[in-house]
Amino acid sequence: LEPLSARELDLLSLVAQGLSNQEIGARLFLALDTVKGHNRRIYAKLNVQRRTEAVARARELGLLPP
Repeated sequence: LEPLSARELDLLSLVAQGLSNQEIGARLFLALDTVKGHNRRIYAKLNVQRRTEAVARARELGLLPP
């Protein structure tokens, strides 16, 4: 498993809080396409297809609090 970067972990924690891509971009001062790119890399690293799967997998791995 390839480790997530600090930025990817920041983004994933906001996904876990239920924020939309637009809200994440506004909070982190990122363009929407940048947020989507981070999401794609996170999904690839965690071997998942969806936001909910990414959050669940990250929690299984101890990357996010339960």
